Amino acid sequence: MKMKKVLAVALVGAMAIGMFGCGGNKDANNDAQNGQDAQTNGGQLRIGMECGYAPFNWTQQDDSNGAVAIEGGSGYANGYDVQIAKRIAEDMGKELVIVKTEWGGLVPAVQSGVIDGIIAGMSPTLERLEQIDFSDNYYISDLVMVVRADGPYADATSIQDFSGAKVTGQLNTFHDTVIDQIEGVSHEPAMDDFPAMRVALESGVIDGYVSERPEGLSASAANPNFTFIDFAEGQGFEYRPDDAALAVGLKKDSELTDAINAAIAKISEEDRQQLMDEAIANQPAAE
Repeated sequence: MKMKKVLAVALVGAMAIGMFGCGGNKDANNDAQNGQDAQTNGGQLRIGMECGYAPFNWTQQDDSNGAVAIEGGSGYANGYDVQIAKRIAEDMGKELVIVKTEWGGLVPAVQSGVIDGIIAGMSPTLERLEQIDFSDNYYISDLVMVVRADGPYADATSIQDFSGAKVTGQLNTFHDTVIDQIEGVSHEPAMDDFPAMRVALESGVIDGYVSERPEGLSASAANPNFTFIDFAEGQGFEYRPDDAALAVGLKKDSELTDAINAAIAKISEEDRQQLMDEAIANQPAAE
């Protein structure tokens, strides 16, 4: 009898342990699921950009006009891209983190997961689509030529008026690839960024550089010595419409694509234009 009592007590204890054990695993699974949900709906949205391509993005010294601190303490980022990134992050319930990255390092950074996305005035060209995915477009522009207001090309109306001119574009952009559509052009080596091209134009090293219209507006607003040529239909460069559109660059098969597209869809065309107008007005004079 004594042995039977011992066995009965042991059996009850084992059942109790089993019951509590199952309860513990269930709670752990709930905690894990809650943690996964928190990670999906909260956390950070790490966005890479040059912080040197006004009015799309630039670096400034304070948080005025809604600027966002750059990771690593190297100033604050602002511009159209920053304001679009803020809208997207807010809609996704995430904290926006701006990661200042050189143009050539943006695609590798998103491929490796160092950043979650690229919002840097980047177009979904066919070449880039082989490397990364893109969201829906968040801006559509067209190509212009930025020149000196007092120079020989200030009255140009066609790209062919730049025959013999020294023209460049940014390295690793489709801007640089369209230059050879100009017959007899002196296609100068591509430059790393737009500040460098502005310096080259100011000093006379080049006669013009290819840009998107908002950057042309920005350049002429920041420097009265500059103007830009907005070509009439049939007189400008030929390119795919998406080549002049801007979208968020993402890692292939990114889980963020749908949420980012949903956030972009909530930004009306009127809001997009207002954000661009404000970016042009708020850009630093030095940009």
